Amino acid sequence: MTSVTVAPGVSRSILITGASGGIGMELARHYAAPGRTLVLWGRNAERLAEIATRCCANGARVFTRQVDLQDGNAALTAFAQDDATHELDLVILGAGLSDIQSMDSKTEEPEKVLQLALVNYATPVSLATAAARAMMARKGGRIALIGSVAGMYELPFAASYSSSKAGLAFFAKAARLAWRQHGVSLTLIAPGFVNTAMSQRLEGPRPFLVSPRHAARVIARAVARQQAEYIFPWPFRVLNVLVRLVPQSLRERILLRLAVGQKESKR
Repeated sequence: MTSVTVAPGVSRSILITGASGGIGMELARHYAAPGRTLVLWGRNAERLAEIATRCCANGARVFTRQVDLQDGNAALTAFAQDDATHELDLVILGAGLSDIQSMDSKTEEPEKVLQLALVNYATPVSLATAAARAMMARKGGRIALIGSVAGMYELPFAASYSSSKAGLAFFAKAARLAWRQHGVSLTLIAPGFVNTAMSQRLEGPRPFLVSPRHAARVIARAVARQQAEYIFPWPFRVLNVLVRLVPQSLRERILLRLAVGQKESKR
C-alpha cells in the first residue's frame, strides 16, 4: 500500500474500534499514512500488534488498546484518556458481535442477548455521544457507526442482533440531527455480507459478498463525504426500497421461512 502525506482538512487523529477484526484492520490500513495518529481498539492482542506494525510501516503513529465493550464504563474511561491525549477528529465505532438462534431452540440465550445489546448498541452510542461532546468543544469532527443491513429486518432467528442494529440506526438518525448544527457529522454504515470471520460462521448463502478491503474503501469514502447513511453493496439499497412495498403479512411469512445457521465460534 502506498502512503501519502495527510492533506490539510483531512482527519489526523483517528480512533477505530473493532480494529482486530476484518473490516477494522482494513480501515486501519486504509487510513495509515505519515502525519496520522491511529488509536486502535480490539479484543485480540495478537492481531492488534499485527495491524499496528503494518500501519507503522506506512508512516502512521499507532496506539493500541485491548477493550471489552461489554464494560461500557471502562470503555468510556478509555475513550476519555485517548481523546485527552490525541484529540480525536474521526471516530469509527466498528466493533460488534453477532449470534443466530439455533434451529432447535425456541429463544436465544439471555446472556448472549445481553452481550449483543451492550456491544452492538449501548456502548457504541455512549462512545459516540462522548466523542460528539469532545468534538463540539473543538468545533468539529466526524463519527461513523457501523451497523448492518440486518437492522432493516425483524429477523426471527437473530432477534437481538437485528434489533441492536436497528436501534443503532435510529440513534444515528436522531443524533445526526442534533449534532450537525454543532459541526459534528455522523454517518451510519450498513454493510451486507463482508468476507470476515463473523460472516464465515454463517451456514447458508451470503449474497453479494464483498471483501474487507472493498468495505473499508467505501466506508472511508462515505465518511469523507459526510453521508448520513451508506448501505452497501448496492443491491441491498434497492432491496431496502422494495421491502417497504411488501405487505407486512407476506414479509413475516418470508422471514419465518428463512433457514440460517452458524458454526460455533472458535474465539
